[in-house]
Amino acid sequence: MMQSRMPKREELPRPVSELLLSRLSELVSARMGLHFPSERQPDLARGLNAARMEFDFEDTESFIYWLVSSPWTKEQIETLANHLTVGESYFFREKTSLEIFEQRILPELIKSRRGVDQRLRIWSAGCCTGEEPYTIAILLHRLIPDLQNWRITITATDINSRFLKAASQASYSEWSFRETPVQIKERYFKKKSPGRFQILPQIQRMVNFSYLNLAEGAYPSPFNDTNALDLILCRNVLMYFSPQQTNQVIERFHLSLAEGGWLAVSPSETSSARFSQFVSVGFPGVFLYQKDGSQQQRAQTFHGQPGATIQDSLQLALASFPLRRQPTSSPERVEGSFPLEASPPAREKPRPTAYPEALALYQQARYGEVVEKLRESISNYQPERQEKVTSGEAYALLARAYANQGQLVEAREWCQKAIAADKLNPAFYYLCATILQEQGQVDHAISFLRQALYLNPNFVLAHFALANLSLLQRKFGESGKHLRNALSLLRSYPQEAVLPEAEGITAGKLVAIIASMTERMEPA
Repeated sequence: MMQSRMPKREELPRPVSELLLSRLSELVSARMGLHFPSERQPDLARGLNAARMEFDFEDTESFIYWLVSSPWTKEQIETLANHLTVGESYFFREKTSLEIFEQRILPELIKSRRGVDQRLRIWSAGCCTGEEPYTIAILLHRLIPDLQNWRITITATDINSRFLKAASQASYSEWSFRETPVQIKERYFKKKSPGRFQILPQIQRMVNFSYLNLAEGAYPSPFNDTNALDLILCRNVLMYFSPQQTNQVIERFHLSLAEGGWLAVSPSETSSARFSQFVSVGFPGVFLYQKDGSQQQRAQTFHGQPGATIQDSLQLALASFPLRRQPTSSPERVEGSFPLEASPPAREKPRPTAYPEALALYQQARYGEVVEKLRESISNYQPERQEKVTSGEAYALLARAYANQGQLVEAREWCQKAIAADKLNPAFYYLCATILQEQGQVDHAISFLRQALYLNPNFVLAHFALANLSLLQRKFGESGKHLRNALSLLRSYPQEAVLPEAEGITAGKLVAIIASMTERMEPA
């Protein structure tokens, strides 16, 4: 990628290298989350020397000068990451943790969901070349005999696009199997060529790879499957961040987990102070962190294993998610939708102070307290006191609080009540569609999205969601139509404007997401 106005070597003041390198180190930390203290600056210099050739700079010093004086695009950050991150991964790495996952954590999750809400959501953050998420997929394949009846989401992200490309190809050398049991290699891999092995297609399809810069803060988000998670693995990643960046990432991991969800880091990255918002649970040879502030005692004695309890400190959410009413006309009844009940009786309307207080709790990701506050207010309603917002908004907030804890049955029930209370609010139909999609009811979700668009044809997120679901059904023409509609509507938004119902996602970010989707779409 050629750069205009490339500074000439002779224009640079001397001596300048150490000052420029120090300044660039600060920028790399702020924009990419990669920490290069003074003792690691030679590593930074070597990476930059390799990267300069892709940017068409003749010498490293000119390249550094340009980087510290210019804004960086997403593509440029990706290119830098390819040279500044060094990945080493292999299958069944950190056996002690994997034994805990296979024997305790995953079986408990599977048992609790079986026959009720058969889904699991897992995120490998900093997945490198894919060995870690594929290992988790293999474990689930071994643990769940009726896997076809489950909705398994394994999201794998990294900042290094070359790692992601290698991971999506799922072809590995002998070196990736240095800790892999022989029977696993024989069962789940096929020899592709001398020294290369291809993972089986049914395992490969279980993992979704995508780019994500942990320093950007674009999570938790339903757009990249980083919300309401049961398990996050972020091993040998936090050690490369500055202390401030590490704390921010941990806070967002906490928000990304469902109540009771687990976070796994490497043994060298464990810290009682740093993970104080979690409950620390000790297993033989490893500590895991659980988001379960309301049930600390249960976490302490998980399967009889004592854990070192850490006081749970609640973190502020990234952004509020207020409901925006956009009524235009009565909704058309769509086949397959929830039956719309009569409006709930007046006694169920929450008290005047309940909704504002619950909304404040929601903004702090205190979802259990949101449920407690609103359910209590509903049962104690006094007719002579007037609620300042519609009951539909309170019911929808209750639905969101349940959904963010992974309790989709309850979330769907309260979302239905929200629609019954306010049939002209397109946001409620959109919310129900997201819950239905999580439950695997794609056709019903599509019906609700169409109802949302009937009420508000300019609902950007509804077009985007329909594009995703159409893509899932391999209806590429339909998906493309909704993506074009979304892009057309996005032109009227400033790049930094937060979209209605998008939980902090800006118009510019959604445009970038759509562009990435379009690149991967097959022709109709």
